Amino acid sequence: MVESLLSLADVLSATEGTVLLDGGSFSFVSVATDSRKVVSGSLFVPLVGEKQDGHSYIPQAIEKGASAVFVDRRNYAGNTGFFTSIFKKNPSVTFIGVDNTLHALQSAAARYVDKFPNLIKIAVTGSSGKTTTKELALALLSQKYRVIANEGNLNSETGLPLSVFNIRKGHEIGLFEMGMNRKDEMKEISAVLKPHFAVITNIGTAHIGILGSRQAIAEEKAHVFDHFSGKGVAFIPKDDDFASFLAGKVDGTVVYYGAGLPSNVQFVKDRGLSGTDFIIEGKPVTLSLPGSYNYRNALAAISLAQHLSLSTDEIISGFASLKPLFGRSELITDEKSGIRIVQDCYNANPDSMEKAIGLLASDGSGSHFLALGDMLELGEASLESHRRVISAAIASGASILLFGRQMSAALESMKGDLGTAQPVCYPDSSDVSFGQAAAWLTARMSSGDAVLIKGSRGMAMERLTALLVGGGNNV
Repeated sequence: MVESLLSLADVLSATEGTVLLDGGSFSFVSVATDSRKVVSGSLFVPLVGEKQDGHSYIPQAIEKGASAVFVDRRNYAGNTGFFTSIFKKNPSVTFIGVDNTLHALQSAAARYVDKFPNLIKIAVTGSSGKTTTKELALALLSQKYRVIANEGNLNSETGLPLSVFNIRKGHEIGLFEMGMNRKDEMKEISAVLKPHFAVITNIGTAHIGILGSRQAIAEEKAHVFDHFSGKGVAFIPKDDDFASFLAGKVDGTVVYYGAGLPSNVQFVKDRGLSGTDFIIEGKPVTLSLPGSYNYRNALAAISLAQHLSLSTDEIISGFASLKPLFGRSELITDEKSGIRIVQDCYNANPDSMEKAIGLLASDGSGSHFLALGDMLELGEASLESHRRVISAAIASGASILLFGRQMSAALESMKGDLGTAQPVCYPDSSDVSFGQAAAWLTARMSSGDAVLIKGSRGMAMERLTALLVGGGNNV
């Protein structure tokens, strides 16, 4: 029999929970907040949102094999008959009452992490580049250690707790990306992991519409250091204008990284869309991910790896093992037409947009095209941020396609300031619009030409890639 991830006593203690309906043999081997992802032996945590209440999916979760369920006490008190009728049909399931199911998930996850006192716990956060930096660090650290990391960008108030429940006894390092899009979210998830090491990629403008300013973003990100207690190590980009502010929040050791750091790593050549050449201890290395910003992410991973005693050969092997990352500066060449696609559609904010536009502009061959979608969650800064990106696109000299209501509004507000530029604008991200855009691009692109496809995740810009390559890549 597989051992329960936590005992009932641990769960009740961590969550300040009470047993509402006793299944008699409490045990769980996985955790899910989505009833569709429940497997046999799952603890189901129904979350309450603005539009949906996860408690209504408890019957489906139990049907798929949930063995235990968290229940909001107020929900239980207001609809006791609903829960007791479910329990009568499923008497082996344990129902645990908590004040807040999200906070209970986080508290239970924190208790689970505490079961692994020898685990080296690493957090990666920042406004952009988090997932890439985490994947680079994973490739390097896996050459020496047994590493568990969150999949994709499961880094949020729910994603991080769900991810840490994948830690097992054999793991030596827990490497977890940590994101936030509201005040106090970083504080909450930092309390779950309590990292020993933290890598900051940058302080940019992602989610500025929610937090209000880069200063507020920096203050929130700094909560990743909350549990250092004099022993933690922070890796901070030296050239970020919030570097000193972040360092001042560290109760522990600060390691700076960036151009020229560490000193045994030397930049050699930016190969544009083909990546970056550099040298470690006199040995040549190629970073296959294009863009100077990805080279900086690589420097962060190298600093972390060297601090954890990886040899130069292990670091080089780690870079050689790196696989393309979906939607992050992913270079795709269509074999039939010869056109090149930079698929950078996993997310977007003004900073990452400008970096990606600059990456394409640095490419020395063929004609360049930009297919740019809306940037979401920018709030009151949205109009000006989209204007800024359109201006950068025009300055690059590329042919421009824009998608979405916010891009459309920004373009409309810039009439008279466009010069000779004539961006093609689609007011939405419908399949019809993408079909028209694909036809427009296909009629104008030739072998060797390149197009950047980038927008927020909600825009699903990879659909345009699929149309251009007749089936797509990782779509």
